[in-house]
Amino acid sequence: MTAGKPAYRMTVVDALVEKKHVMTAVILRDMRSRFFNHGLGFLVVSLWPLAHMLILIGIYTVAGRKAAYGDSLNIFIATGLIPTLAYSYVARFMSISLVMNRAMLSFPVVTVVDILMARAFLEIIAAALTLFFMFVILLAAGDNPLPADPFEAVYAYLATLLLAIGTGFLAGVIVMFVPLFATVFALMMIVVYIASGTLFVTASLPEPVAYALSWNPVFHAVEWMRLAYYPGYSDKWLDKTYLISYGAISLCAGLLLERLLRMKMKEG
Repeated sequence: MTAGKPAYRMTVVDALVEKKHVMTAVILRDMRSRFFNHGLGFLVVSLWPLAHMLILIGIYTVAGRKAAYGDSLNIFIATGLIPTLAYSYVARFMSISLVMNRAMLSFPVVTVVDILMARAFLEIIAAALTLFFMFVILLAAGDNPLPADPFEAVYAYLATLLLAIGTGFLAGVIVMFVPLFATVFALMMIVVYIASGTLFVTASLPEPVAYALSWNPVFHAVEWMRLAYYPGYSDKWLDKTYLISYGAISLCAGLLLERLLRMKMKEG
């Protein structure tokens, strides 16, 4: 028994090392295929959501719009767009990652989970870079991008990433069997964006409208982030449990579906 323990430990270590090599290979291939075959392309991709934020802020500023809540229009829009765009980009690109990397499944050591998690890793890094650049720009513009409650802001952002990974994983498995779902999922992102509460204060809406919007989990991510920035912000419609549960259940459903259909996906 004593002699067998080191061998067991070596097997576990070898498996972990192999998994590390596989993930590294998948990540590098994903970067080459999506990021213009160059490392600097990764920075360019992180600038797309940033450009989205800056264009929207610019339009509202030129139009003379005032912040719907708080003193800064820039901060108000940023607190809505940061969770919304983080969710949209991570989930949407995870949903097409298996289709884009289908050829890698021909290698026995590469699994569906490897491909999906590699894309999630890349998109989360890109989202973190976008967040960093946005903080720098807000500081340069004379705004204070630091939340009143940093811990709540971090929790809101992590919950958003859980939601994105969960729904992206589930969508990615479905797209392997129903390619049309990739288009459906992309169109759903538009509805999610509009119904997220990015550009308005939920408490000012009629109750039936706010209730309808509350079925959108990203809506709660925005409300949670705004609560972290504005101490007096109403949390009437915020349901943290709903947001976290939606993400966790989606991820579990995706993992279960992947396990049941793993061989069919391998067979192509």
